[in-house]
Amino acid sequence: MAVCLRFLATGDSHMTISFSYRLGHSTVNKIVKETCKIIVDQLMSEVLPEMTTEMWKAVAEDFWLLWNFPNCLGALDGKHVVIEAPPNSGSLFFNYKSTFSIVLLALVDAKCNFIYINVGAQGKNHDAGIFMTSSLRQRLENGTLNIPQNRALPGTNIVAPYVIIGDSAFPLKTYLLRPYPYNSGNREFEVFNYRLGLARRCVENAFGILTQKFRIYQGRIKMNPASVDNIILTTCVLHNFIRKNSENEVNSFNLESLEDSSLNNLRSQGGSASSQAFREREKFKVFFNSPVGISSMSEY
Repeated sequence: MAVCLRFLATGDSHMTISFSYRLGHSTVNKIVKETCKIIVDQLMSEVLPEMTTEMWKAVAEDFWLLWNFPNCLGALDGKHVVIEAPPNSGSLFFNYKSTFSIVLLALVDAKCNFIYINVGAQGKNHDAGIFMTSSLRQRLENGTLNIPQNRALPGTNIVAPYVIIGDSAFPLKTYLLRPYPYNSGNREFEVFNYRLGLARRCVENAFGILTQKFRIYQGRIKMNPASVDNIILTTCVLHNFIRKNSENEVNSFNLESLEDSSLNNLRSQGGSASSQAFREREKFKVFFNSPVGISSMSEY
């Protein structure tokens, strides 16, 4: 366990750790792989449990109390985790930043805990396509995630669905809100984008905390893709485990830390959306520009 945590927390090479613990290089490599698998197998169901309707409602309540965004089930974002070019992989893992990567797609609650993680998409894949082929999107559309029924936005008669929020890298759906086009000059659009961007900071915070705690993300991960997938899962599981078992866990961090890490943003992506999706986003825009919505966010 000490060897594995040293590797994840410092990002030291297997060779450096082998000298420190007087172990063989191949032994360290085996320890890291086996320990990561055991951590995921034993803790995943505990720290990332299947969400119930009541749990979703609790997440939505936290988003309203902490981020002033109603009916929100989580903030969605993805990052390219930079890796060493796998042998004989061609351009499979080569991304738009001209690096090789594996994509981590995550849904985060209002307290920066991971609710859902999807790991393993190759860096060459189209960013919007990663979400569209994910189990999260499939379950949202087939109604198997125990999502609560639509409810009125606070202090109004506007009945709106529970939604997740993301940036412009994601498509607009009835269950997924993205910003309006920026620089439109429309004040109401700007208010909506501000409120969405503010609530979406929790997912950026989560990634920032992850990179500060696990320095392995500060450089290229030099392992085969299957092992990298398990390492990413392990760090996310440990992130939740530490936060849920530490009363002194810090909830904020320096956003600039992401700039020095090997986690890169997904590309912005346009795309068509249904008329119903536009109508659902319009409800939130109207709410945020109403007296009730404005009074809940007096800082704007």
